[in-house]
Amino acid sequence: MSSREPRSYPYAPDPGDLPLLRGEAWGGWLVTRTVVWSGLWLVLGSAAAALLALAGLWSPVVAGVVLLVLAVIAGVATSFVPVRPLPVWSATLLVVLSLAAMAWAGATHSEQVLPRRDSGSYLQSAIQLASGHARPIAVPPESVGGAHVLAIDGITLASPAFYATGTPQHPSIQPQFPIGASAWYSVAWWVGGATGVAWAPAILFGLTVLGVGLLASAVIGPRWGPLAALGTGLLFPLVHVARSTYSEPVSLPVLAAGLLTLVMCARSAQVSDVVVARRTAVVAGVLMGGAILIRVDALREVVLVVPVVVLAALQRQAHARALGIATAVTSAVALGLTWLTSSEYLGSIAGSLLPLVALAVGVCLLGAVLLVGARRGWGMPALLQAWLPRLLAAGFVLVGLVLASRPFWQTVRQSANDPGAHVVAGLQARQGLPVDGGRTYAEETVAWLSWWVGPIALVLALVATAVLAHRIASAWVDGRELPGWTGPAVVGIGSTLLTLYRPGITPDHPWADRRLVIALPTVVLLTVACAAVASRWSTRRLPYAVNVAVSCAVALALLVPTGLATWPHVGERVERGEWAAVDDVCASLRPGDVALMVDSRAANEWPQVVRGYCGVAALSTTSALRNDPARLAAAVDQVRRAVDAHGGRLVLMAADSTEALSKLGLTSAVVGVDARVSEDARLLERRPDALVQLPIQVWLARLD
Repeated sequence: MSSREPRSYPYAPDPGDLPLLRGEAWGGWLVTRTVVWSGLWLVLGSAAAALLALAGLWSPVVAGVVLLVLAVIAGVATSFVPVRPLPVWSATLLVVLSLAAMAWAGATHSEQVLPRRDSGSYLQSAIQLASGHARPIAVPPESVGGAHVLAIDGITLASPAFYATGTPQHPSIQPQFPIGASAWYSVAWWVGGATGVAWAPAILFGLTVLGVGLLASAVIGPRWGPLAALGTGLLFPLVHVARSTYSEPVSLPVLAAGLLTLVMCARSAQVSDVVVARRTAVVAGVLMGGAILIRVDALREVVLVVPVVVLAALQRQAHARALGIATAVTSAVALGLTWLTSSEYLGSIAGSLLPLVALAVGVCLLGAVLLVGARRGWGMPALLQAWLPRLLAAGFVLVGLVLASRPFWQTVRQSANDPGAHVVAGLQARQGLPVDGGRTYAEETVAWLSWWVGPIALVLALVATAVLAHRIASAWVDGRELPGWTGPAVVGIGSTLLTLYRPGITPDHPWADRRLVIALPTVVLLTVACAAVASRWSTRRLPYAVNVAVSCAVALALLVPTGLATWPHVGERVERGEWAAVDDVCASLRPGDVALMVDSRAANEWPQVVRGYCGVAALSTTSALRNDPARLAAAVDQVRRAVDAHGGRLVLMAADSTEALSKLGLTSAVVGVDARVSEDARLLERRPDALVQLPIQVWLARLD
């Protein structure tokens, strides 16, 4: 390795001068523009989708024109962001690694079509949005036998992830989750159908790997960007979500672009380029706040931008006001549009949102107090100033040790009446564990991290966190401008700590590891920073061979455990064959049919698939109705007569067994599908390393 310190790259000239640039300026320009432009386009497209869907105009023609215009706008806004040149080899390697990650995730994509998990819910929401062009989804009451059918107690249009809204006279369905991810997957559906949707998350994963690598190049050094990209691309939890239609593949490129622009606006302010700093800060604010349209949990990262703004304002940095206003306005717009398109969902997760809202209020009030105090001349006591760097570093080490030691002194529980508690209790019983459904296993989150990156990387990441905290505090105490990487450090480390404290998800793995998709790249970046520091230290003090050995040892401490953890999952194809199974069920249905789900699995998995993908009217039953055979039989008869009166045919669907059909007096049923696919295990106390079988069976009974 070279004995030189990393070069301090000047900002590139205006893009109009590109023909005059050297190769490394070209590389930096191309990679940076790609990352920031794609993030902005994802945010702007999500906002447009919300507005057009509310008006019933999210059609291929209208959406296509709007998205093309927004692509141009995103390109213009991206030109405001300064660019730092990258060595040709570094930029090339970043692109190669991102393309490799994309190809791997795309070639091994899953087929999670049924809304058994969030990925299937997003897919079905995208299909419905692509065909119905609106949110919420209007359901003609006559298609299910008339408004009085929906007034029958226990008969509903609702199913998991799809809320019944409106009235029996004007019924509608409101999909769960913000509209952003579903909107972009609907575009993929228009472009390429099932194949397009399968590859869309993989393409976005490639952008994430590129963004993380570029961020590492900006804050650690160009030679270290490819290592961070490689470490990120190998992380199985990220690969897992990149193989299916989750929200994380859409939101992660936005976050990477947001953190990168936070660095760029801070560095522009440091060189007194006020106009560029403010313009870049606006772009950063749009990216950070707009991510809420894709993933509500992005509110956590938005809250963490507040201390970044306050610190910059206290130092009178040029970009502080622009960053604060852009983030606040964009967040308010994103939350408003999310409420208009997903109000039922926001109401259902109020218990999780309220702590975030309370944290936001507290952080904003504290920031306001500090700003007012600074104007009035408040100062920090001399003793506290002297000790602040060491106290802050020690504080982060202490927090890390407390989080890691939680299993020894804490068992985190929630209400045993929570629906998730019943799921956990069932998993515990099947895995031979003590049945305690209220357990959230939140005390084990540091262990979850160690499964995928290894304990050495976690220790190095904690050391790096302490060092970064010391450097930030030292700069503050000495009156120097905070480092340009302060923003990404505060957001990434803060989000990681909050996630480790309260993951807020059913703790079955690998599904629960979705919560680590920000924490894990943060650990990768911190570990790579350790490798860079070790390399620079050994370069000055040790022979070349030892320098190489030290650098490689730190890199391998990250890559080897990550690679070994991911290896069992390299070629997995989760739920492969599910598209064919769903197509078989659709082929068993005819125009004019009205499908009624009569057992729990059918009610949980099939209503929206039949309604949205198959294009057949569908109704479901509540658990209370299914548990009362006499009431269920009476309700089925009422629905049958109403459907017949409207010229339709009632079809009963069961997916657990034929028992529910038999209890209704039906002696024969048609097998809609009888298939076996493989899905990820649902483990509570260890890292998964294999798939398990999942039967997909549907029986149909036609009531003519």
